[in-house]
Amino acid sequence: MKKLLSAIAVIAMLAQPVVIAAKDQEPVKIAGPANAKGVTSVTVGAFNVGFIFESTDQTKASGGLMGAFGGTTKAKSELVGVTPEMMQAVTDAAYADFVAQLAASGYAVQPAADLFSHAALAKTKSQDVPLDINIALEKGSKGKATYYKPSALPSLLMIPGDFLGSGMSSMGMNMAAGQASGALSQYAKAAGVGVIDVVYLIDFSEQKRPGAFSFGGIQVNSGLSVTADYSRITLIAPTGKQSVITVKAPVAVEGEFIDKADASSGADKALQSTANVAGGLAAAAGFGGLGFGKTRKFAFTAKPGAYEEGAAKAASLASTMLIGRLGALR
Repeated sequence: MKKLLSAIAVIAMLAQPVVIAAKDQEPVKIAGPANAKGVTSVTVGAFNVGFIFESTDQTKASGGLMGAFGGTTKAKSELVGVTPEMMQAVTDAAYADFVAQLAASGYAVQPAADLFSHAALAKTKSQDVPLDINIALEKGSKGKATYYKPSALPSLLMIPGDFLGSGMSSMGMNMAAGQASGALSQYAKAAGVGVIDVVYLIDFSEQKRPGAFSFGGIQVNSGLSVTADYSRITLIAPTGKQSVITVKAPVAVEGEFIDKADASSGADKALQSTANVAGGLAAAAGFGGLGFGKTRKFAFTAKPGAYEEGAAKAASLASTMLIGRLGALR
């Protein structure tokens, strides 16, 4: 499981010089750092917050007595109780906070209206609002997420790399993302202004994902975090070149935001128990494990008010970290 960054860790990190640490210690990955040098005037062309509602995590393990409990361990998690109004409120708060932090860090933030009224974006169409995506998470994991844009921006634009969709439905979104990237690049060159694209993906569960095997299987706990690898900031410089800073360790907040319950039915648990006993007997008889896996279903219920506060806080911490890194590249 990737190490979570708390509020204290983010603040401590920003107080230190920007250096490339060991791979397992670096909270961000920076591509094209030189492209951000000298860029001080920017506009926000895209700011999208995604909310994971459903995830299936699995790991194939050969653990257990003589491999008796080998097979695939799955954790199916589902979040309920988050309304469109709650997601829009989180997105609007995160956007306002981001712009405020951007200005406070010394950037001259130009009106987004100048960008969206420019000829470069005349043929650029918005993605669906909200935008539902079947996403590929870490290896062996997948999920469903819904993305929202701020009320202050007229379109929901994404560029390549902002999401990793699964299935044929993502092909059209990928094409639209490529067109949007070209249009934003054209504007940056024409206006001499850097264009910023931000995407945050909010997760509702903290899990031991593949690679962190435990005998009891995947461990799932409630929590809120800006996910690693699927959350990032991209600066398209007036040269048309990009600097991309990607979150590599989840930025999490602690609090009572969500209630968690084991949603596995009694029949599911009974069947699982029988399979485990059968696997153990087979191993003891010298036939090897039968490869029965473990499956658990978890239900998460968001607490209105607390959920929005926690999600907005996680986004704010991520913004502090990413803007701090971007500013250091100037």
